[in-house]
Order: sequence, then structure tokens, then C-alpha cells
Amino acid sequence: MDLGLAGKVAVITGGSEGIGKGIAQRLCEEGAKVAICARREDVLEEAAQEIRDATDGEVLAVAADVTIAGTLENFINQTVNTYGKIDILVNNAGKSAGGNFEQVTDAEWYEDLDLKLMGAVRCARLAIPHMRPTGGGRIINITHPGGKQPDAGSVPTSVSRAAGIAMTKALSKELLADKILVNTVCLTSIKSAQGERSWKAEGSPGTIDEYWDARGAEHPLGRLGEPTEVGDLVAFLVSDRASYITGTAINIDGGLSAVV
Repeated sequence: MDLGLAGKVAVITGGSEGIGKGIAQRLCEEGAKVAICARREDVLEEAAQEIRDATDGEVLAVAADVTIAGTLENFINQTVNTYGKIDILVNNAGKSAGGNFEQVTDAEWYEDLDLKLMGAVRCARLAIPHMRPTGGGRIINITHPGGKQPDAGSVPTSVSRAAGIAMTKALSKELLADKILVNTVCLTSIKSAQGERSWKAEGSPGTIDEYWDARGAEHPLGRLGEPTEVGDLVAFLVSDRASYITGTAINIDGGLSAVV
């Protein structure tokens, strides 16, 4: 099925590894021109080249930190200078941070909200003015089902993700007249760069694939999700095939969550 993404310009934060990289590759496969950012320039450029080699697509890599407005402004400006426009924004940058409420410090709360919520706010604020002249656009916020149904010991992540879900609904209503559609993908149980770092830190025996298999065996579907499967969902949501979908929060968790 042709999703009609050829020639579209997509901006993806946290695009150097794992889920962000999977989304970027999937959009490139559909013919979109992609701009990715992350903090580590060497890892970012390596990912960009891997995507180019795999897809023969156009990938711009710009080092940026979503918690620093100036670097984001440079990222957006370089994207527009290179490709002339922005059609799609995927706010993917983030990490999981959960702990007991009484033990989480103010600094940890501020850090998490700045990274996940305010990072998405900054990116959207910069990208939206470039979407209007093209006649519309798509914004996808990557969040977590825990934002709908928080578990014990899940703060501050569950709270920042709930804020991201609320922001999605508010923006979807505010941007209707501009034909900018806004949705959130709530994901968990996906193979990720953070999961791989956890495997290394824990010193778990065996290979990373064995680690994924062990975690997946405890899952309702018997496996973890692939980053490219998230990319499949995002590619659909940013396409014309999803032109009547906005303000939604879609789980991609293999049926793990108890909420819709």
C-alpha cells in the first residue's frame, strides 16, 4: 500500500538509536526525506549512514539536545534550509525513569519533565510555523500506556507521559483549522537502545538476543516488539490514509496494557 509519503519531510528527535531510528528508517523506506537529531554526534551520523545505506534515502543528521532550545532551533533551521519545509514531526526523545514517589527528588522531576514534556513542546513550537505554509502536517508524540494507567513506582515517567497525552489532545483541537493532525503512540515492550544499555549494566549472561527472548517470553504475545513495527504505525498515522485521525492515543504494546 502506497502511503504517499514520497517527498514529505519528517523531523524525528532521538533518532540515533532504537525506536527513533526504526521510525526514521521506515519513513525513508516510504520515500520521505528525514532529519534526525540526538545529542551524540558520532552515534547520530553512524545511524544516518546506516539508514541511507538501507533505504537509499535522504537523511540529515544534526546534533541537538531537546532540553536546550538553541540547539533545537538550529536543528529545525538546518532542516528547512536543506529540504525547504517540514511536513511531519515525531517527538521521540526520552527515557524511562521510575521510582518510589517519596524518593524521587525535585531535580529528577524537573529533568524528566524537561526532557519529555518540554522537549516535545519546544519542538512543536518550532515546527508548526513551517507546517502551515504547506497546507497542513502531522505531529506524533511518543508516550507510554503508563500515562493512562500508572503503576506504583512509575513516577516521574508516568506523569510526564500523561502530560504528553494531554498535550496531544489539546494541540489536536487547536490545530484543526491548520489541518495539522496530532496523535500519540503509547508504546512499551519494544526493543530499545535503553533496554540494551540496561542489559549491559546488569551484566546479564548471554547475548542481547537471548536477553530480548527472555523478556519476551514473559509477554502475552511471547515476544517484544521491533522498532520497525513502531515505524509501521507512525508511517500510517502521518500518511493521507490517516487523514481523519487526530487527537488519539494508540497503544502499541502487544496487548500488555489493561487500558485502551
